Amino acid sequence: MKRIIVAALAACLSAGAYAQQAGDNVVALGWFHVAPLDPNSGPLTTGVAQTPINGPLRLPNSFTSPGTGLSTNNADTLGLVISHFFTDHIAVSSVAGVPPVFKLSGHGTIKPPGPAGALGSQNLSDGPANPIVKSVRQWSPAVIFQYYFNSATSKFRPFVGIGVSYNWFSDIQLNNNFVTSTQNNLGSILAAGAGKPGLTSVEGKASSSWQPVFNVGATYALSKNFGVVASVTYIPLKTTSSVIIKAADGSELGVSKAELKADPIITFLALSYKF
Repeated sequence: MKRIIVAALAACLSAGAYAQQAGDNVVALGWFHVAPLDPNSGPLTTGVAQTPINGPLRLPNSFTSPGTGLSTNNADTLGLVISHFFTDHIAVSSVAGVPPVFKLSGHGTIKPPGPAGALGSQNLSDGPANPIVKSVRQWSPAVIFQYYFNSATSKFRPFVGIGVSYNWFSDIQLNNNFVTSTQNNLGSILAAGAGKPGLTSVEGKASSSWQPVFNVGATYALSKNFGVVASVTYIPLKTTSSVIIKAADGSELGVSKAELKADPIITFLALSYKF
């Protein structure tokens, strides 16, 4: 009888050692792999300055270049997730990490309609000019509300979550060959049409946005405090990428835009510590 009681107590103590329960905090440090579901954009649309460009070049206010587009790549980075359990089953996680770095490659040719197109265009597929954006950092901090299945004393606990993230981009580095090519071709044509001589400048920009976050995963306890976490997250992310051409005096001559629906699938594998 004593052996049965001792065995039962030992089982209870062993199970309790793995508890993720109300009041617990869990820190997970690991690796994010970011894989866009749709790495290609639609065609670029270019808007040009109103006057005096439209007069001699007979350009419309905007034009779309069929066959053009942008594409991006996968990325890997270090991730940090901090979770707090409000109950045995409900937790809130904050997600951060080192912003991943992406590249943007161009495809097709931006060619204005009318006389301007005969004078100059911009080949986005030019080898030395690709990728046109050699690096850009994506920031996507998120807050996720999660529900954990199984009992608080289970070693294996699947979970589902939903949350929100704010996404923006920084440190946009354009390919120098792309900048020079744009200045010598499309930029020079627009500057001449505007009557603004001098070397144009070229800038890159990407829009920011709030987006929902959908999350599934599981934790597995290795000991009282340590465990492993694996999850898959989906963000229906889209951004408008812009290439801006400015005259020597700083005025805007034209903006080429494309909507990139990245919709990344983000996998996360990490070692966790509970306290």
